[in-house]
Amino acid sequence: MERVNDTKIALVTGANKGIGFAIAQGLGASGFTVAAGARDKARGEEAVERLRATGVDAFAVTLDVTSDDSVAAAAATIEQAAGRLDVLVNNAGISGRTDGNVQDPTTLDLDVVRTVLDTNVFGVVRVTNAMLPLLRRATSPRIVNMSSNMGSLTLQTGPVMAAYAPSKSMLNSITVQYARRLADTNVIVNAACPGYVATDFTGFSGSRTPEQGAAIAIRLAMLPDDGPRGGFFDDEGVVAW
Repeated sequence: MERVNDTKIALVTGANKGIGFAIAQGLGASGFTVAAGARDKARGEEAVERLRATGVDAFAVTLDVTSDDSVAAAAATIEQAAGRLDVLVNNAGISGRTDGNVQDPTTLDLDVVRTVLDTNVFGVVRVTNAMLPLLRRATSPRIVNMSSNMGSLTLQTGPVMAAYAPSKSMLNSITVQYARRLADTNVIVNAACPGYVATDFTGFSGSRTPEQGAAIAIRLAMLPDDGPRGGFFDDEGVVAW
């Protein structure tokens, strides 16, 4: 693999479809070389072909956020390709099963909660901590965690989903912990809400396009050095949570 030199490099997890693909495309159009993270190798490579067809410089990184080994291998791939990482977008996420009232709090299936947390929260920690040494080598490193206003205790939006919604509340909270810990560094960490986007995640019932959903993540990925830290934002600004 040819080593990336001057261009900034961004890793987007879950980049093979939906909002993740749109984020990868948007960052690529802004001049980033995109490491497109995907759990499935073939889907990742297919996404890279589609990105390259639109003029984006991209390469595939096989990345299962629930696997320590996979995440370590992805960090090694990026280390080899670029020697650093400028932007990390933790986009990979799952809603979890909803059949048989498994996300009704009164009949909650704890295995579903564990599965959702393993991707939506533990996966973000796993990837972030593996990539931090590479991020610290960048001049203006940014971390964007893709959250949801369904995790807002204030807004209480969306259907009752007692595995998914709390996973996003916890993601917002852990985002704040990272921002506090990294307050005296150049690593800026924030959470983003893409809104209700039409993807296979929502059964294509959302009112927003993936490109509209990706816009806030792209903005937070390119914040100036005096930009906000530890916040939760959508297109309108700060999201109450």
